[in-house]
Amino acid sequence: MKSSLPLIVVESNVPFMEGVFSGVARVESVPSRDITREVMHDADALITRTRTRCDEALLSGSRCRIVASATIGLDHVDTRWCRSAGIAVENAPGCNAPAVAQYELSSVISAYGTDLRGLTLGIIGVGHVGSIVERWARGLGMNLLLCDPPRAAAEGPEGFSSLDRLAREADIITVHTPLTVSGPYPTRHLLSDGFFNSLERKPMVINSARGPVADTGAWIRALNEGKVSRAVVDCWENEPDIDRRLLEAAYIATPHIAGYSREGKIRATAMAAQAVAHHLGLPEPRLSVAVPPAAPESVTAQAIASSYDPLADTAMLRTDPGRFESLRNNYSLRHEPPA
Repeated sequence: MKSSLPLIVVESNVPFMEGVFSGVARVESVPSRDITREVMHDADALITRTRTRCDEALLSGSRCRIVASATIGLDHVDTRWCRSAGIAVENAPGCNAPAVAQYELSSVISAYGTDLRGLTLGIIGVGHVGSIVERWARGLGMNLLLCDPPRAAAEGPEGFSSLDRLAREADIITVHTPLTVSGPYPTRHLLSDGFFNSLERKPMVINSARGPVADTGAWIRALNEGKVSRAVVDCWENEPDIDRRLLEAAYIATPHIAGYSREGKIRATAMAAQAVAHHLGLPEPRLSVAVPPAAPESVTAQAIASSYDPLADTAMLRTDPGRFESLRNNYSLRHEPPA
């Protein structure tokens, strides 16, 4: 006899899902590569991360009525098609923002030491992640330049800087934008030859946003020509087939794990599970672990430095770049820095 309980397919890389829907739904945990049209045919919902392409080819003709991504980004989801087909799309905004801020500032501390007073940090994109980076960096005595054209247009220009000003004045530049290819503020290859050629202070440049935000060839040329002092690369074009030249030239190079904290993963799973439960009319889901609080208002440089060493992850990736996906999928989740 066929069960009347809804079927939820969960990408097997989504952690902390054990027993979340026990007694109220059937759950199938499936590796991303095995989530096929056939698997999804009778599924009512899909909980995924970033490696499952959610589009017409996967979901057309299925019973699926919600795709919930336990991540911030939705680059892997054809949101326009899903919504036109009556499939809700949800993500987990801000879930791993403290972990990415930890990654950013631990990278800076690794290069410059724990006394960051007087250094100028330029932040491109001041949303969930950028706002925490801003707050923590300000508490560490850094000067801030904030570049966020959509926010400046909506809120007024006061407090925001142009990309040109960041290029002139910043000692460190970090990017926290979504990947967009059209509209008034496209971000694909935002870090291009033109951007790198305009840099005046040979800054450290960090990308833990989306790989294609930076033009790989342009970044390599900027490093070779001394226009960038150090590169910190967590997000790459063409993952997992990353450019080995950039891997070798970068100061820090990691396999897209900037947001991989235990706390961030718990928040993401909780948000995705809650979205599915609400959409399917199920009881409030309860994880077997406590959902962590939001990021603290401030952290010390010592707390950041002792909480994470990005050079260790860099060494592992350089040792065997072909294991990019394995290193990412089997990452030992770190803890976020305490207040």
